[in-house]
Amino acid sequence: MPRIEYEALPPEARVWAFAASEPLAAEVADELMTEVDAFLDGWNAHGHPLAGARRWDDARFLLVGVDERTAPPSGCSIDALHHVLKDFEARHGVGLTDHIDVLYRDPDGRILRRTRPEFARLARSGEVDLDTPVFDLTITRKSQVDAGFEVPARDAWHQRAFWRGPAPT
Repeated sequence: MPRIEYEALPPEARVWAFAASEPLAAEVADELMTEVDAFLDGWNAHGHPLAGARRWDDARFLLVGVDERTAPPSGCSIDALHHVLKDFEARHGVGLTDHIDVLYRDPDGRILRRTRPEFARLARSGEVDLDTPVFDLTITRKSQVDAGFEVPARDAWHQRAFWRGPAPT
């Protein structure tokens, strides 16, 4: 089944979010999209074609979705997607599949990446706060992306991890 447009995915579509370890140059991003498109064109689960889609945002974020109404992805089909991305990582020296670091937007609008200990230090010092826009890569549904996967830290897992206790109101 050929890939579909990301916008055609239903709100309940399964989504995976990947963040490049650094912004990708246009030609590198184009190569990534070409490889992801080729993969999605033949993506299947146990011989059943998957209706897959992708979106590229901010020179950094790859969203891959599948309409599970057609056929649900299997563990092997998800592993195959990760294999394509890992191959790209190895060839280009850029991370895509590691979700360990925190990505957030600074007051100047730049997207920054910090290790969790570095981000925790920034939170303790007040350099980032509960209003800091963070990217929640734990989303699993298109409806979550549509609602915004760039959210204030108070509305993401970051609040529990870096500012103990409930968010102040």
